Amino acid sequence: MSFGLLLETTQTQQKLIESSLRQLEGHTQALDAVVRAQIRCTVIEELGAVVEESGRAVQALRALERAAKLRFAVWTLTTTLLSGAGTALVGWWLLPSTSQISALRAQRQQLGAAIGLLQQHGGLIDLRRCGSEARWCVRVDRRAPAFGDQADYLVVKGY
Repeated sequence: MSFGLLLETTQTQQKLIESSLRQLEGHTQALDAVVRAQIRCTVIEELGAVVEESGRAVQALRALERAAKLRFAVWTLTTTLLSGAGTALVGWWLLPSTSQISALRAQRQQLGAAIGLLQQHGGLIDLRRCGSEARWCVRVDRRAPAFGDQADYLVVKGY
């Protein structure tokens, strides 16, 4: 009888254990589903945070790009203006003024007229000092005829 009671107790214990194992298995499956759901929620939240951070990073990069473009435009404009102003200043300093140009043109006309007058009055004569005594010599045109009573006058070359 004690053996039968022991067997019956063992069977009862075994049924309780099986029942407990089934409940534990059900709890484990339910816990697995809860953990998976919690992991999904956490991943979704973190991915949402990553998307927000990415959006802010994109906005910051676009703002940086606009600032860089603006800075480049300002530097380019400043460099262009300074080089243009430098060139204009050098031109103003080195080039003659309008009044100076007018004075130089008038002087050129006077000099041209003086050269024409000199050419008409013997300015093309090639006159030099010749020989050991440094006597005055003139270049003559040997193809031209001689003039004077004794043919002692010759035509100067160029006239």
